[in-house]
Amino acid sequence: MSDKYVLGIGAANVDITGKSRRQLIMKDSNPGFMHVSIGGVTRNVLENIARLKHPCKLISALGNDLYGKMIEDYSTKAGIDMSNCLHVDGCSSSTYLAILNDNGDMHLALSDMHIIDNITIDVLEQRKDLFRNAEVITFDPCLREEVIEYICTEASKYAPVFCDPVSSAYAERLKPYVGHVHTLKPNEMELAILSGHEINNDFDMIQACRVLTEKGVKRIFVSRGSKGCMYYNHDGQLLFKHLKPVENMVNASGAGDSFMAGIIYSSVNDFDIEKTISYALACGIAAINSEMTINPDLGIDMIEKILERG
Repeated sequence: MSDKYVLGIGAANVDITGKSRRQLIMKDSNPGFMHVSIGGVTRNVLENIARLKHPCKLISALGNDLYGKMIEDYSTKAGIDMSNCLHVDGCSSSTYLAILNDNGDMHLALSDMHIIDNITIDVLEQRKDLFRNAEVITFDPCLREEVIEYICTEASKYAPVFCDPVSSAYAERLKPYVGHVHTLKPNEMELAILSGHEINNDFDMIQACRVLTEKGVKRIFVSRGSKGCMYYNHDGQLLFKHLKPVENMVNASGAGDSFMAGIIYSSVNDFDIEKTISYALACGIAAINSEMTINPDLGIDMIEKILERG
């Protein structure tokens, strides 16, 4: 096996998900189903990649608490190398709480991720050797702004940097450094923020992507939910693609992370762009079909079956 790997820098959480049995009633106790799983954007991306049997390593911050042990044990068992994570005394591990409606769509979420502030430039400098053999470096912008700048301007000298902006607030944090990102996976709202270009239609999306490629971004995969994906690159190549929508969605909370993992996995395996988008979309569908944030049964066979369905 090659000694190359995908390196992730970012969050590792315990995810607590509650799904209502019927339409949510605000300011009331709603009967539902509760589920606990291991998450965090970067950790999720790496777990998908590990389940596709590709090596990956994570730099994150864990508390010396029950949740921290759960995160480390589960992630290691899933195939992620957790040996470079920071363990922080007296600090609770990251926790993410999501409330889903009766259709499985997220209605509200809360996160306690203050432990991630312990990932500093010094911590990354101490682990700088990890950058040298990385095929791709991926991160999520919940990190300190100076750390984001360091990853985009320094770590990117060793390997291409891939990023999902994750949210509107984090897109604002990423915006000053976005030109150093090789591959970007925003939704339409995040794309508008990063480009400073209002988006009302497909033409606006293309113009927004053009703004970002002129800043230095090489590839943009715009996630569009049930509409699939719009792809644009620095050479002006444009593709729209979608797969058959999922009829009975179980849990949409991990779909974006799985989609990103599909992009990275395809890239390190030198897939052409059509196959890359197809794999990314299929990974997203695999996630939607599972109660877990990441589908524990994910593998190449599952991806191929989803693609056969169209």
